[in-house]
Amino acid sequence: MSFSMTIYGIYGMISLAMSDYIIVITGRELRGHIMRQNIYRATEYDILPLNPDVSVQTPPNAIETHLLALVRSHLQGGTFYFSYAWDITRRLQAQWSTIQQDGDKALWEIADDRFFWNKFLHNRFIDITTMNPDQNLSAYILPVIYGTFDIRPVSVGIHPLRLCLISRRSRHRAGTRYFRRGIDSEGHVANFNETEQILLVGGDDSSTQLSFVQIRGSIPVYWAEINTLRYKPDVQIMELQDTVDAMRAHLHENETLYGRQALVNLVNHKGHEKPVKEAFEKVFEQAKSSKSRYEYFDFHNECKNMRWDRISVLISKLEDELLEYGYFHLDSNKSEPVRIQTGVVRTNCMDNLDRTNVAQAAIAKWTLDRQLRTLGIIQSNDSVDNYDDLIRDFREMWTDHANFISLAYSGTGALKTDFTRTGKRSRKGLLEDGYNSVMRYLKNNFLDGARQDAFDLMTGAWFPRRGWNPATLVIDSRPLIIRAPPYVLFFSLFMICAGLTLPRTSDYSLFYYFLLWIALAMVSLTFIFLHGIDYVNWPRLQPLTDIIYYDGPGFRSARKGTGLGLPALEKLKEGATERAKVIADQHRRVKSKRLEEIEMGTKRVD
Repeated sequence: MSFSMTIYGIYGMISLAMSDYIIVITGRELRGHIMRQNIYRATEYDILPLNPDVSVQTPPNAIETHLLALVRSHLQGGTFYFSYAWDITRRLQAQWSTIQQDGDKALWEIADDRFFWNKFLHNRFIDITTMNPDQNLSAYILPVIYGTFDIRPVSVGIHPLRLCLISRRSRHRAGTRYFRRGIDSEGHVANFNETEQILLVGGDDSSTQLSFVQIRGSIPVYWAEINTLRYKPDVQIMELQDTVDAMRAHLHENETLYGRQALVNLVNHKGHEKPVKEAFEKVFEQAKSSKSRYEYFDFHNECKNMRWDRISVLISKLEDELLEYGYFHLDSNKSEPVRIQTGVVRTNCMDNLDRTNVAQAAIAKWTLDRQLRTLGIIQSNDSVDNYDDLIRDFREMWTDHANFISLAYSGTGALKTDFTRTGKRSRKGLLEDGYNSVMRYLKNNFLDGARQDAFDLMTGAWFPRRGWNPATLVIDSRPLIIRAPPYVLFFSLFMICAGLTLPRTSDYSLFYYFLLWIALAMVSLTFIFLHGIDYVNWPRLQPLTDIIYYDGPGFRSARKGTGLGLPALEKLKEGATERAKVIADQHRRVKSKRLEEIEMGTKRVD
């Protein structure tokens, strides 16, 4: 039986336990055009096995079924953009600076390694192309970004403009809110995003181009928040020997790519977030970077009582840097740029989401005002706030941008978006924030383990050996005494509801009936919270046991959710933990051996 399908690009090739698979893009949505090139969002995919004995619809075993489900969930849950002829992975200034060297190179050859999201899945194509020029597969290597793209026509008076907002998420240390925090030994931080605001003036995109770039990323020290089922996880700071070196690597990479940088820290100065703030400041001082400046802004204290206009205080603190760093300005009538951006503002809060979004949007608006004044489009005492269509589109773009970044990391839309969208804080916005906070709690505690596994699988942080088939991946290996309480709780609640709703068959008092089931429900719930760590949906491909049970130098706000410390129960739990560690260690050894084989353009020499 033959069939046909329309394929818009190859997302990549992935190896699972029983077969290799080609992932193809079968649906796309045109999101706009820039520099006369179309930008698409991938909307549908197909997974094609290369092993004729393997079926995607009916995989050969439970492990392959689970891994394929991870692949599908990642593809369906992400926002992936691509272009056939414009390098969507690099900001305008980076494209201009290498325009001579790039020449006729393929897109994958000039793409920014950090934001080439599917690079791992294209490594075999890249290897073949690099090592054997006679078999050039460049036409099939399609760089994709995980991020956002929005471009809209606007006008100010008689001036036609186009405003574009692009965010690019780094593939390094990728993951979910509580399972990827802080920094790694190579200087990569979690939830690192580059955001570029582009202003195109005139009817032709290539006439006048202005670009302003900001970055965000997790606090660059070794730290984590350990889920325990409580609303506030345990904060953990890990003082490792290479902490300072890791921060130096992170700062150096940013300085090499962007120039000087202002590091804006928005976390609270007291309470739950205080230890992370102090760790950041301590290690930054030890790193002694001459090109980076630290700026602390206590967001919640400054903007309390819904005084969100107080974000202007931060702008005032950064004004000297913003004027010095500038933005990229290219005029087609001139051979050289009018100016280049010589530095960047790096913003973080705890999650690099909600407070960071508000701050970055305010900085972007201040810069847009400045750009329009410099071009003579608005007067020196004028502002984009006075142009309804422009400010509405600006706010909508930044609100949508905030929501997509938040969805990728936390699983829900961003908080505080009513201020980003309208410029004011509202009670309706507070209710929406409350709903999103509850959904974040549920997803981060009970659903994010599989999402983190999907990130690790698709970015190459973990990969299975051929024929690998451990039952622990799909079977709950926790002791029965840990698995039983949720069932007891749900059955008790069912019996309580039954007693309240079903008709009575006798006049006998239900007091003891309710007392029994309420007592069982309370005991079960208490047990679950006392052993909260055992009920969190943790990643299974790369277990976080080294972080959860870290006992080295540093700080831990509490050790909740670890249980009653009963010897017999702890022995049972240790057995399950050791099995998870063995699996992780096996894959670390295999991965270290194969890394040279899968990195772009290199092969391991035996």
